[in-house]
Amino acid sequence: MPEPLRLLQVGSGGMGRAWLRNIAANPDVVLAGLVDLDVDLARAAADEHGFNDVPVAASIDGLINTADAVVDVTVPSAHPTISVQALLRGVPVLCEKPLAESVRECLQMVAASEASGKLLMVSQSRRYFRAVAAYQRQLAELGPIGSLACEFFKAPHFSGFRERMAEPLLVDMAIHQFDLSRKLIGSEPVSVFCDSYNPPWSWFDGNAAASAIFRYADGTRFTFTGSWCAPGHETSWNGRWRASTANGTATWDGDNAPAAELVSGEALPAELGDEPEEIAGSLAEFVEAVRTSTTPQSEVHSNVISIAMVEAAVRSAGTGEVVRIADVISAAYEEALATTQDAQLLATLKAWPSPLKAVGLEA
Repeated sequence: MPEPLRLLQVGSGGMGRAWLRNIAANPDVVLAGLVDLDVDLARAAADEHGFNDVPVAASIDGLINTADAVVDVTVPSAHPTISVQALLRGVPVLCEKPLAESVRECLQMVAASEASGKLLMVSQSRRYFRAVAAYQRQLAELGPIGSLACEFFKAPHFSGFRERMAEPLLVDMAIHQFDLSRKLIGSEPVSVFCDSYNPPWSWFDGNAAASAIFRYADGTRFTFTGSWCAPGHETSWNGRWRASTANGTATWDGDNAPAAELVSGEALPAELGDEPEEIAGSLAEFVEAVRTSTTPQSEVHSNVISIAMVEAAVRSAGTGEVVRIADVISAAYEEALATTQDAQLLATLKAWPSPLKAVGLEA
């Protein structure tokens, strides 16, 4: 058996505690240290999860040499700083979603991964539901998807920064559904038309509701309709899904096993596995990728496309026009070239034949 991977976790807030629980439960990893600007908070979180002997610190500098990998569970605005620092110190990183707040920053993080030769993976935990894997197997049997739809209706009262955001639903939530659509369709998005708005009874300052139509390279249409101020008959946090194919339809309520029906009316059974789910699933895949040098789901290059879907939807909602995903990435690349200060990262960005090829959007 290989030695457990020594992890340095950065961030000990609510999500940080969720990661600590999963690290404690995974025999393939051990916690080498916990970092947080609030050292007292880090100490309390470590002790609470049985890591009484694990050192804590306010920065990664004193502890990173003891780690095989970093888990970045800081706030999204800090992801580019922490993840890039770790990568350039020669340590692979598993970063909480979203990768960053802008595609420009994401591309700089891609450059850091390339320059260091170290893995940067994003934890898109919604990809790791057993029901999603079963749903994907049903879709493979049904054949090419013509349309995929997701409805998302919840009524949370966050009473924090989300209620003050300009586009809370699109920016803070829709990344999960947008990213999952890529996994289920098996193609890449080309463009989006999006309309966002705020119902008159909304308790959000910004647009808490939106409808978006994505066109995919294989011709599939993915539609997302959602609201964060929709009390009554709420959907799962994963949304409610429906895929239409020439051979039948498959649905998933977001919580239970998916259901599929052939044109003949015959039901297609859902085969649920026993693989680890959510954070546990992404952690397990990260460990395997580090040990075997394989490319995991949501490796940084690919994940940029999911972030670009969000940015494109926001831009479309603001302009009332269809926005191409490639245009968002290309514009972000020019911004990255103009703003990157680190000479190593800038040289890496300039060496790309094209940003679209770099992230896998173009062959």
